[in-house]
Amino acid sequence: MTSRVTPVIVRTHVSLFVRDPEASAQWFADVLDMKITARGAAWVFLSFGRKHHDIALIRAEEGAQQGGLGLQHYGLEVEGDLDDLRRLYGMLLSKGVKVVKTTDHKVGFGLYFEDPDGNRFEFFVETITDDEEGQRVLGEHNAPSEPVVLDPLYT
Repeated sequence: MTSRVTPVIVRTHVSLFVRDPEASAQWFADVLDMKITARGAAWVFLSFGRKHHDIALIRAEEGAQQGGLGLQHYGLEVEGDLDDLRRLYGMLLSKGVKVVKTTDHKVGFGLYFEDPDGNRFEFFVETITDDEEGQRVLGEHNAPSEPVVLDPLYT
């Protein structure tokens, strides 16, 4: 009898192809307050401050275009409540960041935005923090992403 081997995920990171890793790194440092932790001729690593890197920016081939396949979005759960999310919304708008949509997921709220290369990110706050209850609610509502109006706060 063979035992089933399953991964135990400790943390995640995302690696993105971008047109200009240095320019994109400055955008991530400004908008997400990330720190550059390493760089090479064609790449830059950034961190939120707890690990050596959370996002890797890799120079794309010349002429590369954003396609319909690949990364749909990278979700970033943020600490706080709905007002904190609204403050982040105001911050994004004040920095000229393209906000794509705001959603009610029934387990929390999401704020979707794009980096300069069109990669989509989501800030989200959970309103249901119990995982078992969250699974029940997602199943009951068929994993919703319903539009919701969030007024940005500029504080």
